[in-house]
Amino acid sequence: MKKIEAIIREEKLNDLKECLEKEGIYGMTVMRVKGRGIQRGITLQWRAGSYTVDLLPKVLVMIVVSDERFEKVIDIILDCCSTGNPGDGKIFVSEVSEVIRISSKERNVKI
Repeated sequence: MKKIEAIIREEKLNDLKECLEKEGIYGMTVMRVKGRGIQRGITLQWRAGSYTVDLLPKVLVMIVVSDERFEKVIDIILDCCSTGNPGDGKIFVSEVSEVIRISSKERNVKI
């Protein structure tokens, strides 16, 4: 199994949920986060002058999937969340060695 952590633009979250649901993927954890990448934030202009916002609001979506569905989920995230501009986010992938369902204490739950 793989854990996919995708940091995406806030406005792309509903699109991503809809795209994943079409493929029968419902389980996810979502957190609002702030961060910055190579663009180092944005500069805003106000009457009093300009200032830089260097930590931009993003959404972290965590999804655990079977190895068989892994590539499909990555493709969905790339298709749904890409604008082609800096700030679209990143995807991090790691191995999951075990899943335990708390309610039943069942180990190695299929995802």
